[in-house]
Amino acid sequence: MNKADLAQLLAEKMNLSKREAEDFINNMLDAIIAELKKDGEVVLTGFGAFSSKTRAARTGVNPQNPSEKIQIPAVKVPKFKAGKALKDALKA
Repeated sequence: MNKADLAQLLAEKMNLSKREAEDFINNMLDAIIAELKKDGEVVLTGFGAFSSKTRAARTGVNPQNPSEKIQIPAVKVPKFKAGKALKDALKA
């Protein structure tokens, strides 16, 4: 299922136009991204929690020249932890 399919499903379930459903999805994603950029956490009870963490800088190897070492900078990455209700729904 992609974003367009999800928008169509929401439009049918919530009696909205597909455009309104797409706007809802986009606004929700924008809100989640904005909160993660501030190092916040978004918890959807029963579904899961979105958070961000910083991956530490490290030394890596250049794949084109394995004898050359390169510095990989620290970077902020998204993290998702599934909630109990989601885990239980998938087990059934």
